[in-house]
Amino acid sequence: MYQFEQPIYFYVLLAIPVLFLLFVMLMLWKKRTQRKFAEAKMLQVLAPNQSTFKNVLKFIVIALALTCMSFALVNPKVGTKLETVKREGVDVVFALDVSKSMLAEDIAPNRLEKSKQLVSQIINGLAGDRIGIIGYAGSAFPQVPITTDFSSARLFLSGMNTDMVSSQGTAMNEAIQMAETYYNDIDQKNRVLFIISDGEDHEGDYQSIAAQALEKGIKIYTIGVGTEKGSNIPIKRNGRTLSFKKDQNGQTVITRLNEASLKDIAEAADGEYINGSNTKEVVEAVKRILGGMDKKEFDAKQFSDFKDQFQWFLAGALFLLLIDIFLLERKTAWLTKLNLFNQKQAHE
Repeated sequence: MYQFEQPIYFYVLLAIPVLFLLFVMLMLWKKRTQRKFAEAKMLQVLAPNQSTFKNVLKFIVIALALTCMSFALVNPKVGTKLETVKREGVDVVFALDVSKSMLAEDIAPNRLEKSKQLVSQIINGLAGDRIGIIGYAGSAFPQVPITTDFSSARLFLSGMNTDMVSSQGTAMNEAIQMAETYYNDIDQKNRVLFIISDGEDHEGDYQSIAAQALEKGIKIYTIGVGTEKGSNIPIKRNGRTLSFKKDQNGQTVITRLNEASLKDIAEAADGEYINGSNTKEVVEAVKRILGGMDKKEFDAKQFSDFKDQFQWFLAGALFLLLIDIFLLERKTAWLTKLNLFNQKQAHE
């Protein structure tokens, strides 16, 4: 197990492509200036030991040193002591809609990103609970099994997108049935499933499936993301909108938040519907819901002792900078004498 103390310093790595661009511009400028001064053959006579490879090598060394400095500032920590602790909480599963309609931008930045923000903020407010994440569109798939490792859950959550399922649709039935397999503790009385969706194009008798889930002790709460006014579904490439999704008749598709279906699902499973437009209100509503439930005590393994690792990266950076000091820009004499590439020597 590892963690980053100051991940913001990863932005230091952005300096590398900037330095590369400046390095290329400098090399081109030097070459143009040299050509104005003398022809290539004459330059070889005047400066036979000038090495382009050494310049490139020095840049690589500096880039690696900068990378090491960035990691040293971030200060990765490695868990060294694993212990079992007693925790009390509820098993909470999130089913996240990743169908194409979730790309609509009627709620900023779009429905899917808003949904991920909501789940992330809810996770931040949890304490002793265990969580799991399911994604669904035309079919459902497990993303994160029941776990107490919130950091890993957030990492996998951030990577969810609409391309994870090739078949389109909204197979909420499969998501609910898959959630039933997540609750592996038969003694856990309170089992909660949060469905985050725009409520559009739900397939099958989802109310009946929700009622069956309630019989197994699973309460379903739905969170609606989107607006009733609706929006187009953009088709993008490299961050640019190329067009909008159209139906079989060539008409631009307008997708709208369907609160009615989400309310029906929640009602069938003894839960409630929450409008997801205001993140703070959603988090407070979830806290209220989970706070009113009986907690189950369970064992959880977690790392209790972490050791800093910045010193290794700092040492690496200092070593590379030391190499750079002694790395001259002229050709290496003994390597030139080997003449590995059978190069012709310049004669006066």
